[in-house]
Amino acid sequence: MARRKLAVARGPYQATPLFAASGEGALVTDVDGNQLIDLSAGIGVVNVGHCEKSVVAAVKAQAEKGLHFSFNTLPYEPYISVCEALNRLAPGKSPKKSFLANSGAEAVENAVKIARAATGRQGVICFDHAFHGRTYLAMTLTSKVKPYKTGFAPFNAEVYRAPYPYPYRGVTADEAYEQFETLALTQVGAGHLAAVIIEPVLGEGGFLPCTPSFFKKLREFCTTHGAVLIADEIQSGFGRTGTLFACEQFSIEPDIIVSAKGLGGGMPISAVTGKAAIMDGPIEGGIGGTFGGNPVSCAAALATIALFEKGDILKKADALGDSLLRTLLSWKERFPVIGDVRGLGPMLAIELVKDRKTKEPNPEAAKALSHYTYEHGVVTLTAGTYGNCLRLLPPLVITDEQLAEALGVVEEGLKTL
Repeated sequence: MARRKLAVARGPYQATPLFAASGEGALVTDVDGNQLIDLSAGIGVVNVGHCEKSVVAAVKAQAEKGLHFSFNTLPYEPYISVCEALNRLAPGKSPKKSFLANSGAEAVENAVKIARAATGRQGVICFDHAFHGRTYLAMTLTSKVKPYKTGFAPFNAEVYRAPYPYPYRGVTADEAYEQFETLALTQVGAGHLAAVIIEPVLGEGGFLPCTPSFFKKLREFCTTHGAVLIADEIQSGFGRTGTLFACEQFSIEPDIIVSAKGLGGGMPISAVTGKAAIMDGPIEGGIGGTFGGNPVSCAAALATIALFEKGDILKKADALGDSLLRTLLSWKERFPVIGDVRGLGPMLAIELVKDRKTKEPNPEAAKALSHYTYEHGVVTLTAGTYGNCLRLLPPLVITDEQLAEALGVVEEGLKTL
């Protein structure tokens, strides 16, 4: 840590003071030889587990053939194969096309660029509690000011924010939609609206699933007014909610779906997948990048996709979600500090409060609980606009024994609050 403070800029945050040396499945070993159970999955990246054997083998094989060519200079087959797979797997029956990038934020930025080019419009509506990344447009779309936007103004123009349904805090689906529609029609103008971008399940915002009726009305509004509906599935995609994409559980076909994190099984890669006519909106050369869809990352993505298509990982994810939910609901009955339990599949969180009647957020408890868990061998993350949620997103391959041990530690931590 002393070396980190001398050599690395202050800005990056560490959730723990532990330094990883290796990982396998749901386990991580630190540089001191301590073994920890990982309930963070690298912020939802290693859904198929740390160092999954088929992913590692695919990376090694591609590394021996070529580390980099740049798709803009010398196209290569793995890039096309990843796009073909994503087009096949994305929700809905419309013909699809894809574009590959490096990170979730980069994919979000390109999704908005594509929507603007396809519609000839500029306005974009995002939502309260959203997190879409840290680059300038993505940061503008992100809701939480501290730490993500502090000191970085001014932000991008033509971005508008609407309420996200948050029943626990009094924002109903009907009220949220009424305010969204008023914003879209009177402040933005339907003819000026290029895109609506939404997380089907809030990530950094506290693992809050979108209300199905609200999501359906958004889809209908975008269809009626010619706006592009962008689903940000960077954290909720690739099995995190029990289906490949969370949109599947809402029976929604977005115009564009953005994926990253779990797509690469641990390697950096992101994608923008959407209806072919929309994806072809930018002129040739209008989107691209030197490293986007790197061949080694593409190989890892193809191996990861194969695990979801040919294995039983989604069935495991579904069972994992059920098991987690039962435990979290039992905790809510026993621990008054837990105000709400929510999520979708194995993407679950507890919201901690100082008083259940007032629902005053308790970020101190969330921080203390996360601190307790890593000191006792379990990696967890906090979340939420108020910093008062503990989110659980273990690798989908975690064993029953590992899960039971990890949840036992969290439970002991709850007893100390």
